[in-house]
Amino acid sequence: AAMAPGKKITARLKRTLPVKGPQAPTLSELMRWYCLNTNTHGCRRIVVSRGRLRRFLWILLTLSAVGLILWQCAELLMNYYSASVSVTVQFQKLPFPAVTICNINPYKYSSMKDYLSELDKETKKALETFYGFSEGKSKVRRSVDEWNSSGSDFFTQIPLLKFEDFSKTATDLRSGQKRKIEGSVFHKDSSIVNSGDSNDIIGFQLCDANNSSECALYTFSSGVNAIQEWYKLHYMNIMAQIPLETKEKLSYSADDLLLTCFFDGLSCDKRHFTRFHHPLHGNCYTFNSGESGTILSTSTGGSEYGLQVVLYIDEADYNPFLVTSTGAKIIVHDQDEYPFIEDIGTEIETAAATSIGMHFTRSRKLSKPYSDCTETGADIPVENLYNKSYSLQICLHSCFQKAMVDSCGCAQYAQPLPAGAEYCNYKKNPNWMYCYYRLHEKFVKEQLGCQQICKDACSFKEWALTTSIAQWPSAVSEDWMLRVLSWDKGQKINKKLNKTDLANLMVFYKDLNERFISENPANTLVILLSNFGGQLGLWMSCSVVCVIEIVEVFFIDSLSIVMRRQWQKAKKWWNGRKRDRSGKPPQAGDLERQGHDNPVCIDEDLPTFNTALRLPLPQDSPLPRTPPPNYSTLRLEAAFTEQLPDTLEVGQ
Repeated sequence: AAMAPGKKITARLKRTLPVKGPQAPTLSELMRWYCLNTNTHGCRRIVVSRGRLRRFLWILLTLSAVGLILWQCAELLMNYYSASVSVTVQFQKLPFPAVTICNINPYKYSSMKDYLSELDKETKKALETFYGFSEGKSKVRRSVDEWNSSGSDFFTQIPLLKFEDFSKTATDLRSGQKRKIEGSVFHKDSSIVNSGDSNDIIGFQLCDANNSSECALYTFSSGVNAIQEWYKLHYMNIMAQIPLETKEKLSYSADDLLLTCFFDGLSCDKRHFTRFHHPLHGNCYTFNSGESGTILSTSTGGSEYGLQVVLYIDEADYNPFLVTSTGAKIIVHDQDEYPFIEDIGTEIETAAATSIGMHFTRSRKLSKPYSDCTETGADIPVENLYNKSYSLQICLHSCFQKAMVDSCGCAQYAQPLPAGAEYCNYKKNPNWMYCYYRLHEKFVKEQLGCQQICKDACSFKEWALTTSIAQWPSAVSEDWMLRVLSWDKGQKINKKLNKTDLANLMVFYKDLNERFISENPANTLVILLSNFGGQLGLWMSCSVVCVIEIVEVFFIDSLSIVMRRQWQKAKKWWNGRKRDRSGKPPQAGDLERQGHDNPVCIDEDLPTFNTALRLPLPQDSPLPRTPPPNYSTLRLEAAFTEQLPDTLEVGQ
């Protein structure tokens, strides 16, 4: 049958052109074709070079270039996810931050004695037993409220103990009796005050209410620390049972705390302050909280244009066992931030003028993939209990409070309440102390998982503070100033204020330079691609087309060849299996059609025509034969049965 002209041209081109891509029968022939036709010069030199040494050198150089490319590209990828820091300084009118002020003593001791009478009595008894001093026969006011009657039993269960060289025997400072102590020891060392005898160690024992054999001993080498820790433990129990409205009345009012106020050169008063109740610090007052919808700002730096207040501390009404320092605590923060007084508050001295100069900085970090920060905290699986903007501290405290409710069945007193929970107290939760201390131990050792869950905020504001202190009031002005302040306080001449009851505070901007620190990507996608192209061109004289060629040959074509070989093997195995099932011996026609196969050939690659001629013949097999052509046009005897007259020789 005649072949169409187009097919003839295609067949001629296939016979003329070299084998390409998936048409190559083996991977080695595909690699040889690639090296001869690629645009990368190193691969071509490996094939065309004569001599083993020269070929080895080109192989070494090409592999070195490939290694350098991979190394440099990896460096480029890592640098792509890095960020550069830029600092911008602006001079402008600045919003004034919120300033929260708390008295170090949370509640007036004269108002709290009814609630703390039993606890104070036990504390004084422990001091008398251990240190040998007494306040005489002064009577301690007793309360008729219900928590004091149950408090006596609880003081008996968790008394202060005196240990000797960590022995298993301790003396009960309440009763003076010795008792055997079991449990693991947690020693909280301190070098502030020692009890006199270096062998005497004070502490207390906490046991699991459900399993009395599970106990923990908390010991202190300082008697001051031991008594304060033990006092705070029972103090939180008592305060957790007092309603919030009652605690707000027991603490300081704005009139009690604030004597004078100036801002930006103008007079201010308690209307510029917002009260909020802190569990550990009582009533605190925030200046410029922004709750009214207006945030004050300042256009001039310096102490005369900031906030100036005189605070009334009233040292005589301090709780002697709860706090051991006198003054106030302040914190400078943004209006949307929660003031963590207990963590980062700055203490203000009495009888002194404290000046706090501020530098304002706004910071902005890049989120993933550049850093592991969060924009709003919505991606953190921890409920925000503070109703303020997200921060790392809010997340950590909320996480611990949630773990406290889940593990102990109640909430810790110093942190906000989750929905449906209530604060721990020894009436409803007799086991909460042991549970809390165990849980806090895990939190400190980062075994609770909170430090792994919580992340830094990507955006935050910071006020860097510089504090300076001067004696106030001066000796020459002390008399008249204290008399005037006493008159302003409403006490008139009945009582002159003591300077240790007063604190002068000034908070101001040192300058109006707003510093903005931001992170920007060190590389963009265009720069990354340009760097890739530079590395490929430098080491391999390669372009994007070359990269596409490598992908086509080493991935697509190589995979096609491997899959084709596997398909051929699977097909051959399937045909052999079918023949074995039918039980038919191989037919002669099969041998003819398998003329190119040779059992002696153990190479997995198909032999070429020249290599097939050099293969050894099998010993016990018939000679491999090529099947005869199957062209019907060659069978002339069937096509022409008679000779035509015009083909006869002339003259016959």
